[in-house]
Amino acid sequence: MVASLYNQRHQVVIIGGGFGGLYTAKALAKADVDVTLIDKRNFHLFQPLLYQVATGTLSPGDISSPLRSILSKSKNTKVLLGEVSDIDPKTQEVIMSDRIVKYDTLVVATGANHSYFGNDAWKEVAPGLKTVEDAIEIRRRIFSAFEAAEKETDPVKRRALLTFVIVGGGPTGVELAGAIAELAYKTLKEDFRDIDTSETKVILLQGADRVLPSLAPQLSKAAAESLEKIGASVRTKTRVINIENNVVTYKQGDEIHQITSKTILWAAGIQASPMAKILALRTGVECDRSGRVIVEPDLSIKGYKNIFAVGDVANFSHQNDKPLPGVAPVAIQEGEYVAKLIRRRLRGRSVPPFKYNDYGSLAMIGQNAAVVDLGPIKLQGFFAWIFWLLIHIYFLIEFDNKLIVMIQWAWNYLTRKRGSRLITGQESLALAKVITHQPTMEKTVKA
Repeated sequence: MVASLYNQRHQVVIIGGGFGGLYTAKALAKADVDVTLIDKRNFHLFQPLLYQVATGTLSPGDISSPLRSILSKSKNTKVLLGEVSDIDPKTQEVIMSDRIVKYDTLVVATGANHSYFGNDAWKEVAPGLKTVEDAIEIRRRIFSAFEAAEKETDPVKRRALLTFVIVGGGPTGVELAGAIAELAYKTLKEDFRDIDTSETKVILLQGADRVLPSLAPQLSKAAAESLEKIGASVRTKTRVINIENNVVTYKQGDEIHQITSKTILWAAGIQASPMAKILALRTGVECDRSGRVIVEPDLSIKGYKNIFAVGDVANFSHQNDKPLPGVAPVAIQEGEYVAKLIRRRLRGRSVPPFKYNDYGSLAMIGQNAAVVDLGPIKLQGFFAWIFWLLIHIYFLIEFDNKLIVMIQWAWNYLTRKRGSRLITGQESLALAKVITHQPTMEKTVKA
């Protein structure tokens, strides 16, 4: 009898427990619907702080919250752990490996993966940063490089171990470069005996003519200057043309440069999750070059008013004639909008098209250094850094995460120590390889 009553109500199925999916579910907590949230992970990950896990400032648990715990008070919501393999818009079914879930309204919020622009072979040697596993792997590579350098007697190989290359000058790339530079020049400077960590090179390669191109030009300039001040090298107008055998080859102007590095990190591009392709196949919806689903002004799929795409899997280009950026605030607002639309539709009411309210952009450079673009208000330096801290604490999902992160940040600030510098997992082939070529760290040739 309970199951029968459950199935009589409007069924909302959400695929993905990231910002878009989670905030859709939270906004439907008191609606007269039944919500099923499906995710292949049992936790929500606060991705904006993943780089701090990758550089040893925070632990994975500090920025992760169990989905069931977050939604435990939403009595109309259930969480299913599993992966969706297909959807059937005609029968309104979501297909999983062990069950089929019926829906009246479907919300796809499966996010995005790394894009290597057709060079998928680079993935093994230049990992990106999207998941907890990515962060742990990057953390292992960073700290293993310092440990290996401590034992290395060949100066050429040691320089390669102490060279870190980050490809991509968006928020993730800038924050990674700043964190690694602070790690090398401040946190670790007294920890080793046979190497001088101040000899570390942190090189940020950016294809555009400035880092953080979504921010105002003066803030991009301030961010680059802050990176240079803490020891990182910023190289703009570059195009990476090959990554092989621990060598990054890039073109800048008419010259081709090569850098030998044991730790190469990717922050240059994203592509929509595979669910976008499934949506395109089953509904005929168009996708952009990054694989994102082209959505209607109300975030629905063309021809299917009961299927929505939100967050990084969606291309919403109905505002300012360009797609909204793949950032958490966009996904949050889209999720809340779809929830509002569902509630009003059930009451026979309409809603205006979605409109994103851009409250600003921000990026951390290092301790006491950040940039914040709030439209008419632009901040840089210490006050921007404080603002960055407060905003990230505010958006962390659960109170215990907020408290733990605040305590950890305070401790790191006072002591300059990072307590999560753990090396876990087996050494990968990329780090195990011995550099037997490239007698110089950098080489430049005419194109």
